Amino acid sequence: MPDMPEGEEGVFGGQMPSSEGEYVLEMHGMAPIPLDNRYGRLHRIFTVWFTPNLVPAAFFIGTLVTASYIGLGFWSGVAAIVFGTVVGGLLVSILCTWGPRTGVGQLPLARLPFGRTVILPGLLQWLSTIAWDAINAIFGAEAIHILIHVPFWAGLAIVLVLQGVLGLFGYEIMHLFEKWMSIVLGLMFLVITVKIVQVGDFHVAASAHGGAFVGGFLLMATIAASFVVSWAAYASDYSRYMKPDTSRMAIFWLTLAGVSLSSIWIEILGLAAAGIVVNDTSAGIQKLVGGGALGVIAMLAIVIGTVAVNAMNDYSGSLALQATGARVRRPYVAVVVTVVAFVLTLWLHQGTFATKFTNLVLFISYWIPPFVAVQMVDWWRRHGRPDVTHLVRSDLLRPGWDALTAMLIGFVVAIPFMDTSLYIGYASSHWLQYGDIAYVVAFVVGGAVYAVLRRLITKSNHETEGVAPPLTELAGGKATAADDAPASV
Repeated sequence: MPDMPEGEEGVFGGQMPSSEGEYVLEMHGMAPIPLDNRYGRLHRIFTVWFTPNLVPAAFFIGTLVTASYIGLGFWSGVAAIVFGTVVGGLLVSILCTWGPRTGVGQLPLARLPFGRTVILPGLLQWLSTIAWDAINAIFGAEAIHILIHVPFWAGLAIVLVLQGVLGLFGYEIMHLFEKWMSIVLGLMFLVITVKIVQVGDFHVAASAHGGAFVGGFLLMATIAASFVVSWAAYASDYSRYMKPDTSRMAIFWLTLAGVSLSSIWIEILGLAAAGIVVNDTSAGIQKLVGGGALGVIAMLAIVIGTVAVNAMNDYSGSLALQATGARVRRPYVAVVVTVVAFVLTLWLHQGTFATKFTNLVLFISYWIPPFVAVQMVDWWRRHGRPDVTHLVRSDLLRPGWDALTAMLIGFVVAIPFMDTSLYIGYASSHWLQYGDIAYVVAFVVGGAVYAVLRRLITKSNHETEGVAPPLTELAGGKATAADDAPASV
């Protein structure tokens, strides 16, 4: 990928790191990362995806396995968690390999297939990052309240300031934080695991049988997948600084391992504790593990985990808003996300809004699979070599109505296959024993519709414009022939 033409980057470019340990204020936004600024060792891919999933949300997802509307036993619940998480993680892992090849974040890359209509998925992603900030911050603020007995708003301010600093400074300091916190949080949750092994129930039997069991398995697998599949809209944000000849297979497997191992681990802990957990709050986790030093460790783990996941929300949210064409510097957007999340969290903490709001955010997340499918079809049509030279030029973007149409059709067609607290579709209730395969339907339909539309429009299965030269021509011949092949991974 060539450097951007001088003067074309505008507010989307700027100061950026060029090596590990260079902790500059990253002013650079969605513009492609120049080759001279590409760097980073592979192990950072694992830690950046491992750390942010060590959060209470994963724990309480695990407790759903034995709920009456799912009804699985311990081992069948583990199987559903593993299956759903790995399937969802596959999308994240594939998309993460695109970062080194393009130097571009995930939502900015969507400007190629979506063109000017990228404003809809871009705004959805930006608003989603704010929403998840608020949902996660409730746990972190409660944990600080329990630890040092400050008011909830003060605990919330502490959490948001910490995550805001990481989101403000950007890519390099976030990778550093996620790397060291993977060790700290890993050890903390290891201690918590020992406690849950002592008090948890690893022999709970399934209450559902026959068709109801199959439906419960599908629903639980989808819930587990939903926890990780939302990362697909962030994927290449955290690999875009890596060199273009970095091994795609290494990135793929490290991403899959990072996002899957942490999610599966914490969800299984929640499953084991499902029969004794008091409530879905930080206080509930503290009561589960007991007071004293172990209770303090649990609360600290919640605070660190909240900061880790929300910092990524703030950072990716800033790139998503720029992808819509908003001419605002990336650090400023990250600060705005943090401030809005503070107000939203205070509102959610009043009454029963938090549960209803979480359900709404989860329902809206069904847009991600068809969105990803459109991007993957476009990637294939460009031989895995999209030309991102003029990506920041909104005036050069195509209309993109075919991509938006495919995404929306994928979402709509999937509605009958949904089983959520807000809506249960006809196919789910009548054909699937209340199972949920909406993610799969949305992904397949969205991708197929886009492939057909582009074939009809271009009279070809491949794009003839907007295809970059092979990596060997861009990286001094260092890329391998395998890396030049137009594979989906």
